[in-house]
Amino acid sequence: MRTVLRSPAFRLLFGGLFASILGESVLLLALAIWMKDITGSNGMAGATLLAVVAPTVFAPLIGWVVDRFRRRPFLVWANIVTALCLAPLLFVRDRDDVWIIYVVAVLYGLSNIAIVSALNGLIKEVVPEELLADANGALQTVRQALRLLGPLVGAGLYTAVGGWVLAVIAAAGFVIAAAAIWAIRVSEVAPGTSQLTWLAEVAAGVRQVAAQPALRRITIGVAGILLLLGFSETLIFAYVDEGLHQPPAFVGVLVTVQSIGGVAGGLLAARVIRRLGEIATAAIGLLTFAPFFLAIAYPSLATALPTIALVGAAFPPLVIALNTLMQRVTPAEVLGRTGAAVEALLSGPQALSIAAGAILVSHVDYRLLFAAIGVSVLTGGIYLWRGRHLSAPHPVTVPVPTEQIVSAATPGPRVDPVDAEQVQ
Repeated sequence: MRTVLRSPAFRLLFGGLFASILGESVLLLALAIWMKDITGSNGMAGATLLAVVAPTVFAPLIGWVVDRFRRRPFLVWANIVTALCLAPLLFVRDRDDVWIIYVVAVLYGLSNIAIVSALNGLIKEVVPEELLADANGALQTVRQALRLLGPLVGAGLYTAVGGWVLAVIAAAGFVIAAAAIWAIRVSEVAPGTSQLTWLAEVAAGVRQVAAQPALRRITIGVAGILLLLGFSETLIFAYVDEGLHQPPAFVGVLVTVQSIGGVAGGLLAARVIRRLGEIATAAIGLLTFAPFFLAIAYPSLATALPTIALVGAAFPPLVIALNTLMQRVTPAEVLGRTGAAVEALLSGPQALSIAAGAILVSHVDYRLLFAAIGVSVLTGGIYLWRGRHLSAPHPVTVPVPTEQIVSAATPGPRVDPVDAEQVQ
């Protein structure tokens, strides 16, 4: 990680994304709390988070739009537009204004897909291939670390001063990210025109996932575990209540412990990827989930805390391995659509499984459900491990030459901002 942070261009990107991730982490949970405070409805509060996830159905179309522009100027404008989309939150006063929160949540969900899709391409432009895992690991580690304090700080600020302050903080984070990305100097080739039909263009990302054996296998494996984790989003409350005999708020303690494990997993992931390859790393991540599901059968605090930390440590390597492999094997011109397709394949089933878990937990013993999840996780881990040969290790054996690292301080071709006519 220290090697990739020596790149001035990546440091600018890292700093800007740190600001936007911080703003996001303090805002998202507070939106649900804000809705609950105004309406008194748990259902409407939960629907706020669902509104953020719902735009995933448009991910392939958003990826197509992303691939029509250069990554750096697109990200500058996307972050500025996201900041502006948060401005209507300043006008929320009472129950008659809850529609504003829902609209902002949907717009934020759309912008998040666009930003993540374009970010995969920009990372590939500013970071040498052998350091992609380090770059993804650094960003995932920051995301996990901010999960420790962001929601708590957001809830506290909302209670103290109201939701409008959180909207301002989050908007400022996106503006800072836009400024940092604008300062990066990187030479990008303008996307060319295609002879394919519109529908074929939109579907190019899905075709890329299907055509690459390694990417196809790791996407199936990670999608499977996220589908299962969707069930556990609801089951964890039964585990805390019926198994650990703790109040619902104790889930927050487990999330904190999980995030601590997540920081450790983010720091170690790049090293494991270089040594074993992306698919083997993802397989080990999946198999690391198993102790938690086994511990469910004999619930106790002595087993809950260390095993939930393992769950936290296992998750970042999955995401980092998937992103690194996708960036490495996908041509830049379809990377936005591929990233959006992967996002849709991962998030869609997970959202459905959250709803299914809420129904099943009322009719089936949570321990039986967790046992079934555990067996499925082991099966998924074995599936990935058997395909580890599809992505070979790629260790960094020599230092990266200085001239290969894109420098923000080195004069170079400057990319013009997105043409106003193109945006329209």
